[in-house]
Amino acid sequence: MCRLVAKVLGVHQRIYIASKGYLGHHVPGMAPSLLLTSIGARSGARRNPAWYHNLRAHPDVQVQLGRDKRRVHATALLPGDADYERLWKLADTNNSGHYSAYQRATSRPIPVVVLAPA
Repeated sequence: MCRLVAKVLGVHQRIYIASKGYLGHHVPGMAPSLLLTSIGARSGARRNPAWYHNLRAHPDVQVQLGRDKRRVHATALLPGDADYERLWKLADTNNSGHYSAYQRATSRPIPVVVLAPA
């Protein structure tokens, strides 16, 4: 199942990039998506893999929302941080409870990443 999801997400990302955001931002039945491009924590290269580890090391990133690209500053919130619970509930509700389901399947805390204009 994980391989299938990874392949589907990879195809989605390639379509999003190739269409310059015309396709892929809105997928029927899903919340709108964005592309996040971070700087590699060790390589220094602009890339998407290991995005969470990379944005913790280099929080100034680029996001693409549809055709619009912008620079933002990312802040990761974890349980116990101010505003985490409110933002978690908002994200989970807007994604049909998928975040809660994912949290039940793992022992690590899932962060909420706040993006603010850079």
